[in-house]
Amino acid sequence: MPGLDIVIDRAAREPASAQLKTGIRRLVDAGALEPGARLPTVRAFAADLGVVPNTVARAYRELEAEGYLVGRGRAGTFVADGPPSPVADPTVDDLANAYLVRTRAADISDVEAVAAVRTAANASRS
Repeated sequence: MPGLDIVIDRAAREPASAQLKTGIRRLVDAGALEPGARLPTVRAFAADLGVVPNTVARAYRELEAEGYLVGRGRAGTFVADGPPSPVADPTVDDLANAYLVRTRAADISDVEAVAAVRTAANASRS
């Protein structure tokens, strides 16, 4: 699907469904997937990504549970209208991913973003 710039890295330790979830989350958080946008069918997306349909179905189910997506039966799967509920106890990875999505959306390079974190950490120690 145009606009879904997600690549599954088969050499990664992270399961394909988790990589897909992360990719969709980032696109939603960055505004690249707008509320109400229809996602590809499970089978079509699986074929595009070169994964089995269960991988896409699992990612969709978990993102529905997190509030990112809404399943409407035969009508398909859509980006939720409202922002997802905040994670009750976010992990460091959750926070880092959220920061990364925001800095990339603002056209800030990863190098600049990491440097900003280091500067802020050093300033708070003083």
